[in-house]
Amino acid sequence: MTAAERQRAIIWLEESRERLLRTTRGLSREQLQHKPAPDRWSIAEILEHVAFVEGRILAGIDRALQRPSTVPHGMDDDTMVEKAVDRTARLRGPDVVAPSGRWPHDKLLSEFESVRKRSIEFAKTTTRELREHSYSHPFFGELDCYQWLLLIPAHGERHRMQAEEVIADAGFPRSPGTQGVR
Repeated sequence: MTAAERQRAIIWLEESRERLLRTTRGLSREQLQHKPAPDRWSIAEILEHVAFVEGRILAGIDRALQRPSTVPHGMDDDTMVEKAVDRTARLRGPDVVAPSGRWPHDKLLSEFESVRKRSIEFAKTTTRELREHSYSHPFFGELDCYQWLLLIPAHGERHRMQAEEVIADAGFPRSPGTQGVR
């Protein structure tokens, strides 16, 4: 990873972290549980999914770095990021990454914070050749490990926008309700 690539990843990881926290911090239990429709996710489910997937991506990068080099010939970084953030098409991920109530509501932000801290630390300190290792994504095909690192904040941004859609829903509870989650 070049110095410019490292800087891009770190800045985006940090900025997307702040945006997601601004959107979701202080929401009541009632607000976290609101679903705009039965087939849509609540903000609690979104937070769980983002934290869980980020941990899986980090583990996948680690596994890929243990294997021999493979240089993918997939899409370029900017195209992958653009497609990952784009919410015009709803994507359904594998069932294993679907929300399942892994953590209580009052632990969702701390789980996200913990995994994002690991992602940022990895981006700051890794000396591995991320461009020389890859593994497959269910929608984007083969991505090198640097692209996987960029996918972390892109995925978070996609779901932050989803959380904003939930908040904009006409039925979203507007009163503070119960004590906010911190």
